[in-house]
Parts: sequence; C-alpha cells; structure tokens
Amino acid sequence: MLNNLPIEKHLSAGLIVVHFDGERYRLLTLRTFNDWDFPKTQVNDGDDPMQAALTVTEELTGLTDLELPWGEEHRETLAFEDGDVSRYYIAQSDTDDVELRVPSGEGGLEDYEYRWVTADEAEDVL
Repeated sequence: MLNNLPIEKHLSAGLIVVHFDGERYRLLTLRTFNDWDFPKTQVNDGDDPMQAALTVTEELTGLTDLELPWGEEHRETLAFEDGDVSRYYIAQSDTDDVELRVPSGEGGLEDYEYRWVTADEAEDVL
C-alpha cells in the first residue's frame, strides 16, 4: 500500500514448460531483448489466465503438444511496487523443437532467443 491506498494488481500469466531430454528435465526460457523469462503475457480483464498462458506460449514457440499434468495449479510472484504479479503454470512438452516466432512490430529475430535449461542454469539466466 502506498499512502494507505491499495495498489491495483496487474496480472501476467505464463508457463514453465518442462521437457525430459532422456537424462534430465529442462525448462524453456525466452529472451526478449536483454530480459530472460518464461513465456508469459498480460491478462486482460475477463480472460482466463491459464488459457492466456497457453495461447502466448504456442504463439511464441510453436509448441502445440503441451500437457498440463498439474492442472490449474499455479504459483504467483510477490507483487512489485507497481502491482505487477506473474502467475506461472507448469506444462510438459514431449518435444524440444521450438519454432521461435517474433511478435509483429516487436523487433527482429536477433532480439529474441530461446534456451532449454536445467533448473540450476535457469537460476543464472533468469
């Protein structure tokens, strides 16, 4: 609360996509310009956060085989000072074949990158 006024929550929703490569689980991370994160998007009023997360992940990566073995279970980050909160669901992919897609009007392919990382590597990247 700032000056005793509640801060409005601004929700983003994303997926932590896991893939078992035969030896270990890896997590899909995306780079937009200089920032690494999991695929996510702002959630508009009335939109289903999980569906928004699935849609943006498919649009950005081409992954269409995503399974949600944990269902709607999710975790949210603590709110930033401006009220921004990120909600993450866990999805599983049988493939690691990503077709990186750049959003229209959002820079060029050189501004985007993806990596499949271990949990330890994710700590360094994120």
